[in-house]
Amino acid sequence: MARKATAAKAKSNSPEFTKDEELHAFREMLLIRRFEEKAGQMYGMGLIGQEAVVTGITMASKKGEDAQITGYRDHGHMLVMGLDPKGVMAELTGRKGGLSKGKGGSMHMFSNEHRFYGGNGIVGAQASLGTGLAFASKYRGDGSVSITYFGDGAANQGQVYESFNMAKLWKLPV
Repeated sequence: MARKATAAKAKSNSPEFTKDEELHAFREMLLIRRFEEKAGQMYGMGLIGQEAVVTGITMASKKGEDAQITGYRDHGHMLVMGLDPKGVMAELTGRKGGLSKGKGGSMHMFSNEHRFYGGNGIVGAQASLGTGLAFASKYRGDGSVSITYFGDGAANQGQVYESFNMAKLWKLPV
């Protein structure tokens, strides 16, 4: 009797898959991997990305004075703003030598020194935060601007339009 109880406890709680289900799972994982590889290749060819936008705007801004904030695609922003590529890569790989000590990862890089206030994982959140940075600038009277990047996915978020309204009503530099 004791042997049966021990055998029952040792049984794995992993789900049992059929051969077809395992093959399906493998194909899904392979699709994801190949898609990511192709996206990386296309990114390297300059077919995907926001390089021109962030480069041009950063060149036209007062580097180190004007605040910048964006969504989750913030790696290029960090590089154009003059942050060490090794620090950006260390952040992406979760190492303590990263810009946010490896705790921010891809979506939450930050540099107060460079006035880069991160990428944000919440769609459209950067519009409200960027508006807040502009309010702080106006309040301090430092003459800086808050550059706030967002894409088409954020354009239909309510907080984006609320931020537009606040920026216009209070004449904020955003």
